[in-house]
Amino acid sequence: MAKTYFFKAFQHVGGWAAVVLISAGIASLSACQGNKSGQKPENNETERFEISEETARTIFELPTHCLDQEYPNKLGQVIGSASDLKSPKALRPIFYGCFDWHSAVHGYWSIVRLLKLYPQLDSGGKVRQLLNTHITEENLAVELAFFNDENNLGFERTYGWAWLFKLQEELRAWDDTDAKRWSAVLQPLVDLLAERTQVYLSKLIYPIRTGQHDNTAFSLTLMYAYATAVGDMDLVNAIKTTSIRFYESDKNCDLAYEPGGNDFLSPCLEEAYLMSKVMPKDEYKNWLLNFMPLLFEEEIEELQPAIVSDRTDGKLVHLDGLNFSRANCLYGIGRALPELQQSLNPIANAHIAFSIKNLANDDYMGSHWLGTFALLALSNE
Repeated sequence: MAKTYFFKAFQHVGGWAAVVLISAGIASLSACQGNKSGQKPENNETERFEISEETARTIFELPTHCLDQEYPNKLGQVIGSASDLKSPKALRPIFYGCFDWHSAVHGYWSIVRLLKLYPQLDSGGKVRQLLNTHITEENLAVELAFFNDENNLGFERTYGWAWLFKLQEELRAWDDTDAKRWSAVLQPLVDLLAERTQVYLSKLIYPIRTGQHDNTAFSLTLMYAYATAVGDMDLVNAIKTTSIRFYESDKNCDLAYEPGGNDFLSPCLEEAYLMSKVMPKDEYKNWLLNFMPLLFEEEIEELQPAIVSDRTDGKLVHLDGLNFSRANCLYGIGRALPELQQSLNPIANAHIAFSIKNLANDDYMGSHWLGTFALLALSNE
């Protein structure tokens, strides 16, 4: 199945040469990354990617180079008066780099995640010092004031909020002096947005099913992981209740209509992945059989890696992110239903292999955020 799939996936981008190149890359990366010791996994086709130090270093360098890069910057705020016209660093002294607020937030998550796995990536301590300079109570007060501005109460809802929760989840799970201090500084903002999330979900009548930032299922998956990890049962219950209300009756999600031209999320797969978290396993399998029966087929023609025509275009390069987020969902669904791993893991691996080779050479429109999505897939737990 896997060999047939690889041919069909890559014949669109250079014929046999591309097939040979990518297939060889998959075999090579699987051998290096099949486990952290670098030993070749027993089954190259179904063994999922695991991050190597080389890949970790590539991903680590992307946010460390842009956390202090103030421009270009997409502020995305509502201006209430002339006094709101300030520099990104003045407005958001913690999360001002990496082009926009949410990318700065998940850039911090990438750094923290990789420092936990490979502390030698920051052997000189420069990155820790950068985070110590940024994540202070004084800077958090400015960030909080912005979120309490009447014109920006819904700023970055819910995508940016979800990434902040992901960062906080990672910090709180790390037995590290700096991490504990950073977590304590950020907690008031996390608490504020957790409360707002619950209020918002109680008012949200319909889910948002797009393939971009406002997709409801993607944010709820990240938020649910945080809430369960820290024991915030009010948030856990709000997310569970909302997810069941939105998605329990859904059937026959058709991948033939995906992807959109600038999607970085799959509405069908994000929903399927979220429900794997909030439903009991036996109920989830029956639900998934009705929602995405094609995931139980041996070959899934609709799941080919997305083609990116121009990686300098900030919207078109979203499709690299789609390849990573699809892989993350497929790995997650396979974890919930291990009997699907034999068919889903090779597809996820192919999606990662298709886009990961571009990380180091990407234009800033991709490099300021794509490493995070690669890491999310490679770190799927």
